[in-house]
Amino acid sequence: MRYYRRSSHSKFDLKIHLVWCPKYRKSILTGVVGTAVRDIIRRICNEEEVEIISGKVAPDHIHIFVSFPPSLAVSKLVQRLKGKSSYLLFQEFPHIKKIYWGRHFWARGYLGVTSGNITDEMIKQYIAEQEGEPLEDGLIKVGE
Repeated sequence: MRYYRRSSHSKFDLKIHLVWCPKYRKSILTGVVGTAVRDIIRRICNEEEVEIISGKVAPDHIHIFVSFPPSLAVSKLVQRLKGKSSYLLFQEFPHIKKIYWGRHFWARGYLGVTSGNITDEMIKQYIAEQEGEPLEDGLIKVGE
């Protein structure tokens, strides 16, 4: 049976794999810093009602696979994870400020890959089998 999460007006199964790294790809996420990052990410995800399915803190990057509610944009989730963790790490470990001057701990970007139980081809086949006129070039015709 498929597992769906619920909110007051919806059921959902939204999952994404996120990857990001510290600035300059330095191997700083080891020892107590790595443990602190892991705990901070867990706390932020709990506050945002994000369920961590799997995750790993490597010395120079972070992988997390999460289920998130539809009310939370992926960009906002990453913004909170990176922003809050950066702020708390600088507070807890003052020696990091010497390595990462300018109050920027994380590199600018991130990788986000969605996950699901069906493929693009399955969706296309399902749509093709529905009633109605086919749309050309994937465009939706409105107001006819």
